[in-house]
Amino acid sequence: MSLERHQQDWNDLAELDPLWAILSAPDKRHGRWDLETFFESGRIQIDRTIAHGAQLGYPRDHDSALDFGCGVGRLTRALADKFGASVGVDVAPEMIEQARRLNADRPTCSFVLNTASDLRFASDRSFDLVYSDIVLQHCPSEAIIESYVREFVRVLRPGGLLVFQLPSYGSPRRRIQWRRRLYSALRSMGASSRFLYNRLGLFPIRMNGVAEDRVLSWLADESASVLEVERSVWNQGGWHDRRYWVTRG
Repeated sequence: MSLERHQQDWNDLAELDPLWAILSAPDKRHGRWDLETFFESGRIQIDRTIAHGAQLGYPRDHDSALDFGCGVGRLTRALADKFGASVGVDVAPEMIEQARRLNADRPTCSFVLNTASDLRFASDRSFDLVYSDIVLQHCPSEAIIESYVREFVRVLRPGGLLVFQLPSYGSPRRRIQWRRRLYSALRSMGASSRFLYNRLGLFPIRMNGVAEDRVLSWLADESASVLEVERSVWNQGGWHDRRYWVTRG
């Protein structure tokens, strides 16, 4: 699957139900997220992240933060309260457009459309925090995930903190993902995204995982230091999850 198709899928989701696509609570489909509650969840998440990072001793500075896979800016907005500037990046033009509109009251937030499998828009060692949550798992391939992880380290400043989440394993039943496969097949035949989502209950969200040892080998290749790996299981989803806390010298 190409990044172009990936971009189309997430543009569809941004037009259909952007808040649910970002936080897919079963009872929030079809526009049932309250925007204030949605943004508050981001504030709580970032507060916890910064608190845990402080326990680990990172990041040492709070000048700039990168939110990879920002959607409409739920976490980018929260990061703006902790850093001098926060940058959200996303593959979907419609997500970026909505992020800019919804966060127009946050002058230290900026949003970048990135359709490449790298972060070429950012220079080396340019962010004190690089953060990505429930994003990499939706990328089309392991090769693209690997490229982004390596790029996260490249753009991280010495003494900075990289935090990213990525499942390590999914049960065979969960890897079938029939809703996503059927959505893609019917969409390629010309079916309306709105009809597929609203009438048939289909959506194009894919799930991928990468074994923990593979991820750790990528980080070692980039001379990154792993501070902690959090391990959990999504009982309903059947996925074994990992959250990596990383720095660089």
